[in-house]
Amino acid sequence: MNYTWDFSPVWRNFGLLLDGLVGTLAITAVALVVGLALGLLAAAGRLSRSVALARVAQGYIAVFRSTPPLVQLFWVFYALPILLQLRLDPFMAAAITLSLQSGAFFAEVFRGGIVSIERGQWEAGRAIGMGYATLMRRIILPQAIKRMMPAFLERVFELMKTTSLVSSIAYADLLFQGMRISVETFRPLEVFTVVALMYFVVLFSISMAVRVLEARLARAG
Repeated sequence: MNYTWDFSPVWRNFGLLLDGLVGTLAITAVALVVGLALGLLAAAGRLSRSVALARVAQGYIAVFRSTPPLVQLFWVFYALPILLQLRLDPFMAAAITLSLQSGAFFAEVFRGGIVSIERGQWEAGRAIGMGYATLMRRIILPQAIKRMMPAFLERVFELMKTTSLVSSIAYADLLFQGMRISVETFRPLEVFTVVALMYFVVLFSISMAVRVLEARLARAG
């Protein structure tokens, strides 16, 4: 069977794909920023001396690491509005879900980086009168972040790829726009080839940027 490739319908609708890419980057950025904040808080909770706080953080991490993100997305979009009597548009539902899910994974990245710092540095900081917050900000986190970079990069990749699930609740991300164009043009091979290339370009660019950052951090000692 011979197939004649024709990308002209894709180029005619390329503006829609760019709109979808902007939507993907927007939801990724929100989930990344909020997820990092939640992850740091959850990691601090896991390492807390308070048993209750540590259990709450551990429960949050376990729930969102052990359930499929698509199930989480459907639950937030369909069930949460019923329980709380509120209305969520696709963007809000996607942002809440991916932020909570990312936070759970980032929490373990933060925790792993923090506990990898030698005990002597904690003791040295306390010996010169540093409180916990100052110690974390000036001694522990700067070193831990360097060690977390590979795992952090992997989580950013996974987050952006996970955003493709939000098309299932009609959020106009890159995949959603690709499916829309595919249905209208009957050219799924061409459309999804271009969609895959767009994902690749963005993720590869992020990878290169992080590699440069890692090199600068290494030179900075």
